[in-house]
Amino acid sequence: MASLKLNNNLKLLYLLKPIRFQVYVNRKVSVEAAEEEFRVLELYPAKKSAQKRVGHRFQDAQVLPPREKRMPIDQDWPSVWPTAKTFRPSVVPLPLYQGYDQKRTPPGKYVNAELMKIPNFLHLTPPAIKRHCAAIKKFCTPWPKGLETEEDCRKHFPVKIIESDYLHSSPIIHDERSRIVTLEVKLSDLKLDYHGRDKILRLLGNAKYQKNTDTIILVADRCPTRQQNYDYLIYLLTALHNESWVTEPWEHEKTEADMEKFFFEGSRIQNKITKTVCRLTTNKLSEEEVKKSKEVEDFGNVVSDLINEGENKYTMQKYKEAVLQALNL
Repeated sequence: MASLKLNNNLKLLYLLKPIRFQVYVNRKVSVEAAEEEFRVLELYPAKKSAQKRVGHRFQDAQVLPPREKRMPIDQDWPSVWPTAKTFRPSVVPLPLYQGYDQKRTPPGKYVNAELMKIPNFLHLTPPAIKRHCAAIKKFCTPWPKGLETEEDCRKHFPVKIIESDYLHSSPIIHDERSRIVTLEVKLSDLKLDYHGRDKILRLLGNAKYQKNTDTIILVADRCPTRQQNYDYLIYLLTALHNESWVTEPWEHEKTEADMEKFFFEGSRIQNKITKTVCRLTTNKLSEEEVKKSKEVEDFGNVVSDLINEGENKYTMQKYKEAVLQALNL
């Protein structure tokens, strides 16, 4: 029994020996790790912030303020901004805002792409325009005499040409609307008689004639260029003017019902009133004398207004008075 217990103790010591050795080894490794740390393996190393170089060169450097804060108030602006160019916020001494924000105020001029998109006219300030005018003044001629007022200009230059130029931010500066040309001229400046005036209005139509201003308006946009449309309008006005003076043989066949307005001279109403007045007058007057009398002429003017303008309170009252006067009632 004693030998059996001894053998069991030896086996137990043999089994515990490696465990003690392992514990000893682990303790030794931990002590060495504390004395000298191992490098850590980093699969994704973190970026370390760059250390600031504080040297003689960087220590004395200073950042200047924007140019707008260093500009004198009496500076020569045309020299600062002489030509058209992209907006530069550090040069313009103005608190500009461009854009829209529902929650905040409109963005300022710094880091604002909207101000860089649109063209600006900062180079066309009053001092710059004054210099430009002074530079080209030597190439200008005196203003012609006799054209001091608008009426004088219209008298000597009755035809008005209206053209339009369009400015927009686009890779293509050409605009299709710039080819449209408008011609305006007063009908009274064409020096037409009644026949020519009536004929040119019939050729034009009501859409191209403004009755309140007595102006003919012609618009051309069928040609691809502005010059071609201008030439076409000049040709069209010349053709209308020449055709208005031409009297065709069939135009003499118009009857009273074909007339565009009523004419008292030579009408049936003139013949009837003349015969009626001749029968009622005691003086023996011829029909030609009765036609030239003041009563018949006033009656003719009133009847013309009544038929051409239509019946209203004023024309009917004048017609009543003219009839009583012509018939001596």
